[in-house]
Amino acid sequence: MPEEKEALDSDNAVYRTLLESTRAIPWKIDWATMKFAYIGPQIESLLGWSQDSWLTAEDWATRMHPDDREAVVNFCISQSKAGVDHEADYRALTQDNGYVWIRDVVHVVRNEQGEVDSLIGFMFDISERKRAEEKLISLQKELEALSFMDSLTGIANRRKFDATLDLEWTSASRSGQPLSLIMIDVDFFKQYNDHYGHAQGDETLKVIAHTLALAATRPRDIAARFGGEEFMLVLPETDEKAALQVAERCHRLVEKLRIPHAVSQTGKHITVSMGVRTIKPSPKLAPRYLIEAVDKLLYQAKQNGRNRIESENV
Repeated sequence: MPEEKEALDSDNAVYRTLLESTRAIPWKIDWATMKFAYIGPQIESLLGWSQDSWLTAEDWATRMHPDDREAVVNFCISQSKAGVDHEADYRALTQDNGYVWIRDVVHVVRNEQGEVDSLIGFMFDISERKRAEEKLISLQKELEALSFMDSLTGIANRRKFDATLDLEWTSASRSGQPLSLIMIDVDFFKQYNDHYGHAQGDETLKVIAHTLALAATRPRDIAARFGGEEFMLVLPETDEKAALQVAERCHRLVEKLRIPHAVSQTGKHITVSMGVRTIKPSPKLAPRYLIEAVDKLLYQAKQNGRNRIESENV
């Protein structure tokens, strides 16, 4: 009937107008041929590629960021073959070599026999959302880094030290590798603060902290402020001999600073005392054992005249 055809054409025109007036980009692909039966004209204003240039699914795949292409294409094909509706986020390449973050929402259409007939979907520009997510992730990383940083010296804080020691303890327990800890105390620092003032004391702690950090040269080594004028060096997979070498390096580096200390009983300059302990951790012991052991050695160094290194291994 002419009237029915005219009404159907009118309805189709209305539906198309509605689809093409939205920000989402509608599309349809014939499953048997993998050709686009339709894609909204909004695609050109978003990506720069003309509406009539989207011929096959290959055009969709090649206009995707190379880093996203394989995983997204494989995922969409497998889900479509299984007849499962799905979503995929990826970077669609623009004609001017930029990219836009897209969320593709796909509906699988089946025929009367239950076989996949076509795919119908909508592309959404989610670039703004992705930028917001990336900014949030960046801020979270910054906050995490700050939460592990000593506010005065800028090196690792006690929280970072505890987390690192727990991690390396577990790793060493499994591998059987030695773990070494160096505890460092600035000699007569209370007297230094009383004589030079707390502001100068803070500046001196900063210099010493960065100097000690120079001795933690490997990626997994860390220098941390343990509290007050005490510092720790965590040295994974380090035996007693190597740990002593690191301690001696720390001692020499501090001596080279030649920071005046007029009221010290060990000389005219800032000195440090150190305890060094090496252990092969086991599940029967806790990291606290190593901290207490190295603290005793530091105490011995102080009792034996300061400006020295006391060590022991287990």
